[in-house]
Amino acid sequence: MTSVLEKNRPGAAFPFDNSYAGLPQRFFAPQTPTPVTEPWLIKLNEPLAQELGLDVEALRRDGAAIFSGNLLPEGAAPLAMAYAGHQFGGFSPVLGDGRAILLGEVVGRNGRRYDIQLKGAGQTPFSRRGDGRAALGPVLREYIISEAMFALGIPATRALAAVTTGEPVYREEVLPGAVFTRVAASHIRVGTFQFFAARGDTDGVRALADYVIDRHYPELKEAENPYLALFEAVSERQAALIARWLHVGFIHGVMNTDNMTVSGETIDFGPCAFMDSYNPATVFSSIDQHGRYAYANQPAIGQWNLARLGETLLPLIDPDQDGAVDKANVVIRAYGERFQAHWLKGMRAKIGLAGEEDGDLELVQALLALMQAQTADFTLTFRRLSDLAGDNAAEPAFAASFREPETSGEWLARWRERLSRDQQAATDRAAAMHSVNPAFIPRNHRVEQAIEAAVESGDFSLFETLLEVLAKPYDDQPDFAAYGEPPQPHERVLATFCGT
Repeated sequence: MTSVLEKNRPGAAFPFDNSYAGLPQRFFAPQTPTPVTEPWLIKLNEPLAQELGLDVEALRRDGAAIFSGNLLPEGAAPLAMAYAGHQFGGFSPVLGDGRAILLGEVVGRNGRRYDIQLKGAGQTPFSRRGDGRAALGPVLREYIISEAMFALGIPATRALAAVTTGEPVYREEVLPGAVFTRVAASHIRVGTFQFFAARGDTDGVRALADYVIDRHYPELKEAENPYLALFEAVSERQAALIARWLHVGFIHGVMNTDNMTVSGETIDFGPCAFMDSYNPATVFSSIDQHGRYAYANQPAIGQWNLARLGETLLPLIDPDQDGAVDKANVVIRAYGERFQAHWLKGMRAKIGLAGEEDGDLELVQALLALMQAQTADFTLTFRRLSDLAGDNAAEPAFAASFREPETSGEWLARWRERLSRDQQAATDRAAAMHSVNPAFIPRNHRVEQAIEAAVESGDFSLFETLLEVLAKPYDDQPDFAAYGEPPQPHERVLATFCGT
């Protein structure tokens, strides 16, 4: 049992190379984790640890202490980052890491820099009367979803470890406590820029922008206007990212500006979820009462968030305010075209088109409209279409995706006519479609089943199985075929909840 912060033994060596801690003091608050009584290591992501250059054997031994915050590795510079943000459209000038502590940064074996952060490690100066802790359920959800996103090929923060604390947390009920260790290219958000802009701290905005360019966009240093180029680069990454979300039916749930990274990674998997039946108005988040962050609204919210970033950069883009606004507006308007290009390219791939024709958008829209009208499952429909591309015998299974199977015939005829002008062999087309249309996503009911078993019974077997399945989302995996099926009516998850 461990009840005090351990400083007398080195634990696992981390090759820390901390840069954010070298920024001015107003960028963060130094903060050591609060010790817990009885940490236990649920899961260590050993392949990721190896990629980060960490000592896996030592982490197996000391991981519970390190990832609970009880044992600080040598060279750690623990801190809570300062940021602000628009939350559901309302601006909060001070948010910051209220239950997250950045241990430090490492340079992985690929030469890239990564943050290592503990979530649920205790109170910080930004906790705002919160306890700074996390419950087991949200920790497992973030582990599952972040690793699933990685396997799907979507930029996202990663899961390095999860531990239980041996202590309760108090929400609407008493729950087991846990700590999640998150890895990111960085945790700098639109809200980080807003924190300094809200205070009229142009020097702080400039220092942050220079740091972001150095860390994420070094090629922009030689640009004629590096800060405008930074805005354009962030816009491009966000357009590409949100298009990828839509391609797999992902709904973030809380697209606040403090949940939007400038690195282009998906971050914060609280009330997020994946759609089952296709409906562009789908909302799962219990706190999104008016559907602000519904599936189909995500591209426009991405643009709105970028406009908030642009506002913070105006003094850097051009000393003349009118000139700065004009230049920023060009980038904001171009975002829509960027997103549409990424989205349509991905949707062409999902229906098996290698070339481009003017009618492709309407063909995609016709399929989506049919899926909505017929309450077709988003993931299964595209997967079965992939099967059909390589084998006409799969047509009955594709048709069965729709409430009235016969309604698929007209669209299929149009699709086949379009394919007749697309220069691909059927086997190549089917293989390409299978590589972009997953067989397995983190089905909401499966995630909830895994969480319930762990929280209620201490049974992590479903959690482990789900991670195994989701690690290979584009493989058929016949032994786990049930994990690809949509929920039965009594299994449907209608609401998801924030992890705070």
